[in-house]
Amino acid sequence: MWLLYAFVSAGLLGVYDVFKKMALNKNAVIPVLLLNTVFCSLIFLPLVVGSYLMPDVMNKTMFYIPIPNKEAHLYIILKSFIVLSSWMSAYFALKHLPITLASPIKASQPILTLIGAMFIFGERLNAYQWIGVLCSLVGFFMLSKSGKKEGITFSHNKWIWCIVFATITGAISGLYDKYLMQRLLLDRMIVQSWYNFYQVAMMGLVFLIIWWPKRKHNTPFQWRWSIPLISIFLSIADFVYFYALSNPDALISVVSLVRRSGVVVSFIAGWLFFKEKNIKQKSIDLILVLIAMIFLYFGTK
Repeated sequence: MWLLYAFVSAGLLGVYDVFKKMALNKNAVIPVLLLNTVFCSLIFLPLVVGSYLMPDVMNKTMFYIPIPNKEAHLYIILKSFIVLSSWMSAYFALKHLPITLASPIKASQPILTLIGAMFIFGERLNAYQWIGVLCSLVGFFMLSKSGKKEGITFSHNKWIWCIVFATITGAISGLYDKYLMQRLLLDRMIVQSWYNFYQVAMMGLVFLIIWWPKRKHNTPFQWRWSIPLISIFLSIADFVYFYALSNPDALISVVSLVRRSGVVVSFIAGWLFFKEKNIKQKSIDLILVLIAMIFLYFGTK
């Protein structure tokens, strides 16, 4: 059942990416990201308040959020900073890059997570996993060729570097999740709820210090209904993800890999709704990335 939840989370993440692209197209990035963090926090605020006021009632549900201690807050603040760094880079990249190019690059995140686990947690890659890494590298090379046809040079395009940075920090966040929940044994609902609250504070400072003083000289902000939908689909996707991990039989490496299969949803949307170019060539690149994830999946069984 936990594997089914992982696939559900993957589909929701794909839809989340589509709404994110719709919200960011010719729009100001920082206000969109600020509103995303605000809406995510509003989703969890009633659960935190309810858990505090009615612990006996909420404790009988899957939505109960225990009160974290001061040390837990410090760890969650660090997670908020890591996630926000990844999100901000990804948002700017997705605004300026085709979703059919940015999403496959972001989908390679499990590769970096595996490599990070190898160095940090002492894990070792087997033959299947090494084949997955190599397939991913070939997919990257082919994506760079596809990008050149659209005037995007990987080595000189700052938005490519943004999505690469977002992928790296996303992998760091995944490794940190493993540390928080398997080493420190922090409750999954504590992590998911409180890191959103701290992100609101951080994004509020970014908004007031960086965007607001220069708002008249930058891309103007436009309200779109796709903005709250970003938060809704992300929150549900993360909730299902953490719920899947709460199963004692769940393999975090497999869940992380399956979650990235949501790239298929965003890729199809780029083809059907955003009318992006070079779909045939990018499809081959995407297939290589998916093959890489399949080998990684078998390598973790």
